[in-house]
Amino acid sequence: MRTLIALILALFAIPAAAQERAPLVLAAASLQESMNAAADDWARAGHKRPTISFAASSALARQAIAGAPADLFVSADEEWMDALAAKNLLAKGTRANLVGNRLVVVEPAGGRTRLTVRTLGATLARGPVAMADPAAVPAGKYGQAALEKLGAWQAVAPKVVRAENVRAALALVERGAAPFGIVYSTDAAASQKVRVAGVFPASSHPPIVYPVARLAASQNPAAEGFRRFLLSARGRAIFARFGFTRP
Repeated sequence: MRTLIALILALFAIPAAAQERAPLVLAAASLQESMNAAADDWARAGHKRPTISFAASSALARQAIAGAPADLFVSADEEWMDALAAKNLLAKGTRANLVGNRLVVVEPAGGRTRLTVRTLGATLARGPVAMADPAAVPAGKYGQAALEKLGAWQAVAPKVVRAENVRAALALVERGAAPFGIVYSTDAAASQKVRVAGVFPASSHPPIVYPVARLAASQNPAAEGFRRFLLSARGRAIFARFGFTRP
């Protein structure tokens, strides 16, 4: 009995961070700086720092559908979150819109281009234009929708250099492999090697929304705490610091 009591007391003496297991988060590539900052802030509060896997939302969603172990999913669009919901892979009542974003055209930092709605299509049609794959990746889908709305997609499409995610598209412009790229405004802000040459009107594409949800297969209690932290005023302030908007 004394041994049992000692073990119980020892267990309660272990700090909460040592007892909990770090949540595994699948997060859209464009969230790298902001999500890492949020994870650091969560860890400073005495929790285990979440492990974060960044990639295109399409790739992450397919991993979750295939049964890859994870606790939270943060998509750069609603369609890929809908795909998981359709397969009953989301924990009920945990889906919420986290942040929003803007879509921009970037060029290497030394450029001086000033694109307007009138000149954007004709300029990009000269190509090449780096984009996340419009067939699947949210940033690419938003970009295609915007160019279609502006009547420029047919002219630009043959000049598109398709990248696996939005950060890969950004890297092509950073290296000078493409004179222009279509990325989120937060991606442009994260790089000193590019500048914003133009901004797509918000009305030219569907609203850019990043939903977050806990996966139904998650058995980690800390995952729900981190999800709620991301949606809290403190969490949203972190994302706002990196240029994300309210959803």
